[in-house]
Amino acid sequence: MFEDLPKTTLLKIIDAYAKAWQAMDGAYFLALEKEFGIDVAMEMDKEAWKLFSPIEARRIMREFGVEPNGGLKSLEKALDYRVYARLNKQSTVWKDDKTLIFTMDECRVQTARNRKGLPDFPCRPVGEIEYSYFAETIDSRIKTRCVFCPPDKHPPDAYCRWEFTVED
Repeated sequence: MFEDLPKTTLLKIIDAYAKAWQAMDGAYFLALEKEFGIDVAMEMDKEAWKLFSPIEARRIMREFGVEPNGGLKSLEKALDYRVYARLNKQSTVWKDDKTLIFTMDECRVQTARNRKGLPDFPCRPVGEIEYSYFAETIDSRIKTRCVFCPPDKHPPDAYCRWEFTVED
């Protein structure tokens, strides 16, 4: 079925699937929060990302030819294939040959919350797990540091920023 579809239709399908995945992630979190409270929901979210991030990284490496243990070049390539890369505006900048800076310039979740007059979702504890587990799966030498992520203050043109380093 998909093989004969035009590129524009395939991109719409990818966007629809990514939005559905993110909606499910949010719905699951809200259900946990309603039943058990925000603290339990956050802990469960962190546990889910511990499981999901390596799975997503391994699938990306396999499906898109990302070299295992390929350092920051492999990580940069893999970040572009994450499921939410179609939903958010993100960018990478090389600080030097051993440091890659990743920025979530526009975050669909945070933008929606802001539109509703809600504060940023405090995703830093989850992000610390998500990004470090993802990066370490790409290459175990990669270290992850959060530069800023809600509930931290952030500039208006970025929601979170992560620094990835690798030592020889």
